[in-house]
Amino acid sequence: MNFTDLTAVMRRLALEAGDRIMEIYNSPDFEVKTKSDSSPVTEADEAADALISAGLRAAFPDVALVTEEQAASHGQEVSTFLIVDPLDGTKEFVQRRGDFTVNIAYVENGVPLRGVVYAPAKGRLFYTLPDGRAVEEHGAFDKTAPGTQAPIMVSTPDNRGLMVVASKSHRDQATDDYIGQYAVRDMTSAGSSLKFCLVATGEADLYPRLGRTMEWDTAAGDAVLRGAGGEVISFEDHAPLVYGKPGFGNPFFIAYAPGVLLVK
Repeated sequence: MNFTDLTAVMRRLALEAGDRIMEIYNSPDFEVKTKSDSSPVTEADEAADALISAGLRAAFPDVALVTEEQAASHGQEVSTFLIVDPLDGTKEFVQRRGDFTVNIAYVENGVPLRGVVYAPAKGRLFYTLPDGRAVEEHGAFDKTAPGTQAPIMVSTPDNRGLMVVASKSHRDQATDDYIGQYAVRDMTSAGSSLKFCLVATGEADLYPRLGRTMEWDTAAGDAVLRGAGGEVISFEDHAPLVYGKPGFGNPFFIAYAPGVLLVK
């Protein structure tokens, strides 16, 4: 994989998809359908998926593609692939809360090496550079030329008072019980893969997820966090989260800045 080309293509497609999503988000009304797993899907999910999938297939025809909105792609057995969630946080989108993202990632041998997370309603764009380091871009988001790329890095946690981020739409008692085992300075909630990015920038130290997620929900944010010096591990055995699992489902996991004294 040519990581220079990959970075440029993923960034451009995320921005183009974000534009399409915002057109629909800002329209007076949009249709919301229900998928077989009871989760919502909108025309924005479908439009963004079509745009990103076409772009990735044109640029990287020999690389397997897994995307949330194409069920036929979920039966693949692959360890190296591109993986897409064209609109992560559909519930946030439907409720017009703004906490939704476009996620595109490249996984190689089970490891999410590169990724982009774009939150169009919030004007935040995070991605990995060709060398793997993570940045947040600031500026007008020109599709052909990056603006100011500010390196991002995880915090140095103070275990006497951690900053914790948790899900906005999927908070439960098990998560609260787990967080309760730490000394917490403050807590925030966020939707979609933005939680990974808040750990990556040092705005949070710890993000536990004790609920079902899929690899397309996490791969891009995971790549950005790893590029900022963070880690994502399985909740049960604290082994690094791996990708390309059968069906692309994730175990419960913990994303954190090294230095957090994890509770087992």
